[in-house]
Amino acid sequence: MVRSIVLGAALVATLGLASAADASGRFGAGGIRRNAGGGVTAGHVVGSRGPLGGTDVHGRRTVTDGQGNSHTASAGAAHGAFGGSATRSGETTRNADGSASHQSGFAATGRNGGSVTSNGQATRNADGSGSFSRETTGNGANGGSYARTTSGATGQGETRNTSVTGANGNSYNGQTTVSNGSITHTGGCTNASGQSIACR
Repeated sequence: MVRSIVLGAALVATLGLASAADASGRFGAGGIRRNAGGGVTAGHVVGSRGPLGGTDVHGRRTVTDGQGNSHTASAGAAHGAFGGSATRSGETTRNADGSASHQSGFAATGRNGGSVTSNGQATRNADGSGSFSRETTGNGANGGSYARTTSGATGQGETRNTSVTGANGNSYNGQTTVSNGSITHTGGCTNASGQSIACR
């Protein structure tokens, strides 16, 4: 939430924008201008407040240099009127040689305490090759957890590792690999004592 507010304030301050709010509790500001690097700086921030107290805010800023390079950053947050919240942020860089990189993440918490977070990144090289990875975790309001990591690269396929634990302590761990058109999967389940059990 703090990052979103800072981003919005920076957009208004650096772009010299005028914001406006309407009767429904919405506001917005945006603009574009040339920068010292020979490119443009553009951005916007929008937000709202619902009649029951729920709020959301989102902002984005893009900077180019006139040479084919650009950088975009965005962030957002929301809070439910009866509990629960979510935030996200991301950055993308594109270079004149065709290479690029991206990273993003989000986190959310339910009104009853469950939560989930996810963070990932991806890169593309000038020759077209690239790689990516993402990690996601979650926790249930009444116990239990979930974790998954996914990664891959040009010529190496994709690998996914998953771990799930129930509120009763039973768990599943598995790995799936996709490479050269073939799929390989291994996995198994255990009880709270670590003994192997049938997965179902």
